[in-house]
Amino acid sequence: MVIACPCALGLATPTAVMVGTGVGASQGVLIKGGQALESAHKVNCVVFDKTGTLTIGKPVVVSTRLLKNLALRDFYELAAAAEVNSEHPLAKAIVEYAKKFREDEENPKWPEAQDFESITGHGVKAIVRNKEVIMGNKSLMLENNIPISIDAEEILAETEGMAQTGILVSIDREVTGVLAISDPLKPGAREVISILKSMKVKSIIVTGDNWGTANSIAREVGIETVIAEAKPVQKAEKVKELQAAGYTVAMVGDGINDSPALVAADVGMAIGAGTDIAIEAADIVLMKSNLEDVITAIDLSRKTFSRIRLNYIWALGYNLMGIPIAAGALFPGTGFRLPPWIAGAAMAASSVSVVVCSLLLKNYKRPKKLENLYIGGIRIE
Repeated sequence: MVIACPCALGLATPTAVMVGTGVGASQGVLIKGGQALESAHKVNCVVFDKTGTLTIGKPVVVSTRLLKNLALRDFYELAAAAEVNSEHPLAKAIVEYAKKFREDEENPKWPEAQDFESITGHGVKAIVRNKEVIMGNKSLMLENNIPISIDAEEILAETEGMAQTGILVSIDREVTGVLAISDPLKPGAREVISILKSMKVKSIIVTGDNWGTANSIAREVGIETVIAEAKPVQKAEKVKELQAAGYTVAMVGDGINDSPALVAADVGMAIGAGTDIAIEAADIVLMKSNLEDVITAIDLSRKTFSRIRLNYIWALGYNLMGIPIAAGALFPGTGFRLPPWIAGAAMAASSVSVVVCSLLLKNYKRPKKLENLYIGGIRIE
């Protein structure tokens, strides 16, 4: 009875999980409990959002092509007024760029937008100065029966070919201009996707951005499967499709649009610089907003579960050997009987060995391939 005390079995999992989550926090990976850790070690498919996840998330307007006779200042007055109420990074980039036409004002006040509507994953609508302003992607224009001229189509294709996002601007149901917005890739994004492939983890892009830009980004980072122009609900549906196909899915995102997919995934990973809603919905938060921490989270969870299995081997090994001896299995032939004090010491030793085995996780190091992105602990930009 003394040697069979199941303390070691009771300690095998919680000690490893406690140390694993602590190590993750020190690496900038906040793991919200044992369930997230358990699911992460099974991940074999990672779904990435594009803006703010694979890209830096600080888009800037790089060019403006007007298709109608309209002054740039007036054009951006209407555009900024329509976008100023939106929380999307692209909207903020447009408003910031519009300020250049009002350099004489420190905090410019834009015309009041009436009947503002944000169409998640597509763009915005508003009435500004009695003009109907619709800004967004091609799908939004088609849904509103707004014709897209050949010139606009060509500008969009050219923009998307350079991995930039094209925003169509319609004023009074005529496409008046096309904005090209650039959001550079995060440093090391291609290397991260390559390392995931070596870990036998499939990578997919699911984004609300247009197909051209999404495909260009996918080619740059080495991702083969792309789902573009996806609404938040469609992102979640894609995650469920992958799960139905037998994948254990991790979703990596940063915005409100990603929240349904983060909840639907087996493991939701939110970028630390993302929205509060995304962070709340996620199981794991990448506090440093570094893309390579996705690998750290998966690798650390795998190492933690290897340690848990090793703990069980230690704990069961002691019991399998000790219980028969303590029960007198050797006494008939050898006269050897295990005194209670030795049985108690063996039981204590099994518990100590499990705790020590778990504490060795503190020596965790990132995968060697990932360390190549650093020199002297400093990230290579």
